[in-house]
Amino acid sequence: MSYLDSLEEPERSRKWRLLQEYEDEATRQARLKEETREFLQFLTRRGLKKALVTNNSRDNVRFLMRKFRLEFNQVLSRESGLWKPSGAPFEEVMRRLGLKKEECAVVGDSFFDLQAAEEAGIEKVFLLSRDKDKFSSSRAEVIPSVAALQQRFETLLGNEDEGEAAKMMERNPRD
Repeated sequence: MSYLDSLEEPERSRKWRLLQEYEDEATRQARLKEETREFLQFLTRRGLKKALVTNNSRDNVRFLMRKFRLEFNQVLSRESGLWKPSGAPFEEVMRRLGLKKEECAVVGDSFFDLQAAEEAGIEKVFLLSRDKDKFSSSRAEVIPSVAALQQRFETLLGNEDEGEAAKMMERNPRD
């Protein structure tokens, strides 16, 4: 994003348009990872605040949230001017939600998510990936599925919803 902003006109506008066209197409074709909605509902039941921090556009985020019926306490898109891999977007969300870094966890799927969490000082980082080697040099926990992620959160938070993730795993045994 910073690179695009550093370009001279008319190149800057042309490249932003190309990015928007690419993202619009990816948004139309997007599929929600299995069990994501259930995981977010689990977090809500546990009284946890949920934020979405993305380098995607506000319009595409709104589209996806409607399409997949997702709800967050806070959403920060690229129009904020705060972009990953900087930690600034996470810091801003923590400020808005009144949270300390020790009270937060980041769930992501990219090196940008990892770098942003590290810069913001957030120690609990979970990366959704079936390729453990991809992130082997990081301190993040690599989790193969959303159901496994929920199981990990149940362990961390205590067993108030004991067995919920196990039931999700039974429905999706490949995870």
